[in-house]
Amino acid sequence: MAVAETQLYAKVSNKHRSKSTAVLLESLLTKGFPAHIAQKALAATGQKTIEDAVKWLHSHCNDPSLDDPIPQEYALYLCPTGRLHNHLQDFWKESKRQCGKNRAHEIFPHVTLCDFFTCEDQKVELLYDTLKRVGDSFSQCFPPSISLLLHSSTSYLGFFIGDSHANILKDFALAFSSEASALADCHVKPCLKQLHLTLAHKFYPHHQKTLEQLAKCINPGETCQWVAALYSRDMRFVHYQTLRAVFQYKPQNIDELMINTGDFIYVDPTQQSNVSEGWVIGTSHRTGCRGFLPENYTERANESDTWVKHREYIFVTASRSFIQTENEPNMNLNGEAHNPNTSRSITNVLSLQVSLCLTGQAVQRYGNKVDEVFGKSWLQQCLTADGKYYRADLNFPSTLPKRKESMKHFEYDPPLSCCGIFQSRLIGEALLDQEVTVSYVYSSPALRCIQTAQHVLQGLKLDQKVKIRVEPGLFEWTKWEASRVIPNFMTLTELAEASYKIDTSYRGNFPLSSLTPSESYEDYVSRSSAVIKQIITACSSKGKGVILIVGHGSSLASFTRPLIGLPARDSKDFAQVVRKIPSLGMCFCEEIKEENKWQMVNPPVKTLTHGANAAFNWRNGIVED
Repeated sequence: MAVAETQLYAKVSNKHRSKSTAVLLESLLTKGFPAHIAQKALAATGQKTIEDAVKWLHSHCNDPSLDDPIPQEYALYLCPTGRLHNHLQDFWKESKRQCGKNRAHEIFPHVTLCDFFTCEDQKVELLYDTLKRVGDSFSQCFPPSISLLLHSSTSYLGFFIGDSHANILKDFALAFSSEASALADCHVKPCLKQLHLTLAHKFYPHHQKTLEQLAKCINPGETCQWVAALYSRDMRFVHYQTLRAVFQYKPQNIDELMINTGDFIYVDPTQQSNVSEGWVIGTSHRTGCRGFLPENYTERANESDTWVKHREYIFVTASRSFIQTENEPNMNLNGEAHNPNTSRSITNVLSLQVSLCLTGQAVQRYGNKVDEVFGKSWLQQCLTADGKYYRADLNFPSTLPKRKESMKHFEYDPPLSCCGIFQSRLIGEALLDQEVTVSYVYSSPALRCIQTAQHVLQGLKLDQKVKIRVEPGLFEWTKWEASRVIPNFMTLTELAEASYKIDTSYRGNFPLSSLTPSESYEDYVSRSSAVIKQIITACSSKGKGVILIVGHGSSLASFTRPLIGLPARDSKDFAQVVRKIPSLGMCFCEEIKEENKWQMVNPPVKTLTHGANAAFNWRNGIVED
């Protein structure tokens, strides 16, 4: 398009701009909102309704960046709908269940036509006009079906688009980018490399065969209507993690963030190193405000969950048929329909289970051990002038177990709070209700872990039948130990004299002397892998049963991953995962004997959720101002 023609079209386009957008903007202006803020609200909500824009403005009334001229980023995707989309979604779900999350799960199924570019808020409607006009010009030559060829490598799995159809799509993307760049004064770059629809990306190589088998269940010739869709995202948070709030949190301090259930929060992983354990600092997608929040109130969300769909162009072809024939195969991604011999019942293969229960290093703001409730100086609150222990709060234990050495060793080897004792027994009772019979119990030497094991066994009514095997190798990553030294744990004799049901004849695989302060991550991973394998080997030789392992937050990841054949996480990712594991978090693994492998399954008991309860001084606000 010549420059003069482009300028003329821009003038005509502005003159004949759709009334709907003009009405939305005018309505916001009459409500007293400045033009640039009104346009920002419309761009952030996809210019759909006045209600959406007003709601966004009210939510962002305290957003410190509200006046900043920061545009949205936009991308043009070609997305499948209909049966093909449904089968792709089934693949997304099943691949995540069998192989865990990979990069492809962050975004919905799509073919990238134009990657992300910025556009000023007041010019976004020109993108809509361009999409409509270019779509109309290509509607007659758009293929009735798109050729999809499965391609697989050790880190990528997806469909490549056949050359003849890819050329049409590239021409469409080039036409959109050229006109959008000229009219909206933005730099739009079309995707001219190999067009593809990604199924899995950056997965573990040993999952390649499983993913390929799942992908072969997808019929690429399945009925599909393709849609060119324009999406936007907030450019400030491109490299952030996106979290979703699973509980409401009301701030108790001025620097904390208010979140509602379902809110999305942007978190920069590089800014979390100095944040208190169990907390993150993030920015609310709903309000734009920034502050601290408890990490265990959130879960990981997908990158695209906060994206906004603006407009779409539906390619309708005359030869499209939506009728399923009787001979059409029924594709079931769990493999049962394709290979009935591989189907199995969980109960039939259940021979050995491992349950990992967190007691120490809880990531909740309020935990089940005393120092998480009352702080690191909890012991000073409970000692009299002559060094005797007394109960300063009902959540402190009524007594501390006797130990020969100084009571100050409890500072780095704290006991459970009374609430922690109740929680542990509650878990045991829930396991009993589900008829889970524990045959073996292993515990970290930390007092809080041993107490948890004891009270879980009491809830199971097995405390007189099953003894606790104290295994030093189950202790947490020593780099995280606050004292920078290995705590002085109670001896087996002291534990037994304190009425803990300890197997005093058991000799650990890793003696206490083998634990080194501030060990490297590689050493910790190696220790964890070795100790879990030794425990499994010892128990497997004695027949079937359930093994209960009571460890720390880090235990859930460091013990289960080698057991189910996954490599260790990167140390930074590992830390992020552990921070989100709550008190008494539980993982269950089961052994499939005939396949000589382990898999994770849902725990037999429900999660345990509770809220904070601050100390109360009856004088404040009751008799004193």
